[in-house]
Amino acid sequence: MPVRQAAKKNATKDGRRWSFYIYLTYTDGSKRKYQSQKFMTKKEAEDAEKKMIADIQKKECNLTDMTFGELFDEFYNYKKDKVKATTLRGYTHIRPKLKRFEDMKIRDFDIQEFLKWRTWISSMDLALKTKNGYYKYFKSVLNYGTKWHDFNFTKVYNRMEKFVDPNNLPKEMDYYTYEEFKQFISAIDELEWKCLFETLYFCGLRRGELRGLTWDNIDLEGKNLTVNKNCVNEKGDHGYWKLCTPKTRTSYRTIPMPDVLVNDLKTLKEECMKIKGFNEKKFFVYGGPNPIHTDALRKHKIEYAEKAKIRVIRTHDFRHSCASLLINNGANIMIVAKYLGHAKIDETLNTYSHLFQSKLDDAVQTINQVINENNKQ
Repeated sequence: MPVRQAAKKNATKDGRRWSFYIYLTYTDGSKRKYQSQKFMTKKEAEDAEKKMIADIQKKECNLTDMTFGELFDEFYNYKKDKVKATTLRGYTHIRPKLKRFEDMKIRDFDIQEFLKWRTWISSMDLALKTKNGYYKYFKSVLNYGTKWHDFNFTKVYNRMEKFVDPNNLPKEMDYYTYEEFKQFISAIDELEWKCLFETLYFCGLRRGELRGLTWDNIDLEGKNLTVNKNCVNEKGDHGYWKLCTPKTRTSYRTIPMPDVLVNDLKTLKEECMKIKGFNEKKFFVYGGPNPIHTDALRKHKIEYAEKAKIRVIRTHDFRHSCASLLINNGANIMIVAKYLGHAKIDETLNTYSHLFQSKLDDAVQTINQVINENNKQ
């Protein structure tokens, strides 16, 4: 296990020439000679050699030639039949943000490399949630490597911290009041689009849930709507669409529809039934043989908002609008959670806590009333 000095022509830019050589037994069982990085002095190289030998004996060193790029590929393939298409698409979007690790060998990964990456991500003008999404993905890859390859990331893993921003302000939630929605809907002169935005506003569906609705999900006699599938595009908004399960177990739900929507859907269905090949199980409520495209949805939303002379809100904000309509008109929090398909009431409370402020004021008035009546006695 010698320590050697390289020729001057092979020195690093800052003059480091000393390195050590050691024979290692790798994770695949093979024995190969390992050459360390270069150090400034002989003593530094000797100390690094001793430390590496000690780490190997304590099993704190990853002896592998695998790169993170190879581990990312393996992780993605492992997850293909275990997560939704939207999650897989998220992995492909995140990976470029981990490009500094692509060619890095896992054995060379340390806390300093992680901190450099963290500093780079911190400098980006991204939402805190987005940054922590990258962090969560990276930890998932490390966990996979530990589980399936016995890689030891303890020295780094235990010191990794998620992104925090004490000055981070919560994003303002936008929504249409009922009066604003009436202004928006008055600008729509096509029945299909009128029904579509009424469904978003009155039923609080997610975009994928709306796109996945087929006519067998609509019970016009019972006046209810069933969410049992989700429509996603495999490669972002411009990819091929596919049907998958809803976001969570509680996203499966049957909810009542208001009469105005039921009546409009009856008329729309009558028109759709005239189309050759109409089939309740195969025809999408919005789109026909194929679900409505996300670009068309976005384009018409902007067009109608501008025509109605009202601000443009995101498609997902129609869901917030539905929550606002329910809460501001006295709906119980459990009913709101059920209606929106939230997994936990906490999710509803955390998302819409500001909308419950008026309910808190009502509670105080109740207390005041009790006190006043008691004082009169």
